Amino acid sequence: MANQVEPGLIPALFDELQSERFVTLATVDHETQGPNVSAISWIFAKDEQTLLFAVDQRSRIVENIKGNPLVVVNLIANESTYSIGGKASIHQEKLSGVPLKLTLLQLVINEVRDVMFYGSKISTEPVYEKTYDKTAADRLDRQVIEAMKKA
Repeated sequence: MANQVEPGLIPALFDELQSERFVTLATVDHETQGPNVSAISWIFAKDEQTLLFAVDQRSRIVENIKGNPLVVVNLIANESTYSIGGKASIHQEKLSGVPLKLTLLQLVINEVRDVMFYGSKISTEPVYEKTYDKTAADRLDRQVIEAMKKA
């Protein structure tokens, strides 16, 4: 059902965000003040009102959020497309417990919109695969998600 608006994550979306998954993140670019969209996968729903996500400390995302905290996460799940909007902030400058220099960001959700166009549904969700050492990627992904759960 298109155009529904919720104040937080519905149970199906909360469940989908309990492990790594593909989402896009829209921020306001700190230099151009225009839109900036990035793909990320280290995202975790702490509760129905809070998302945590990890990015490289050098990521443009970090500077963009410092300049303007308003962000939108785009999630394709539950046979639809969702816009999860709110204010983001730095939760930890360096995420502890992982070998990479990652910044942990927190998004306090103010609305979740079902933005799928009328009369349709998603029949196949995006799927991706890591193109580097699978064992190392799996180990790193587990470390990052576990560190996020503890934060």
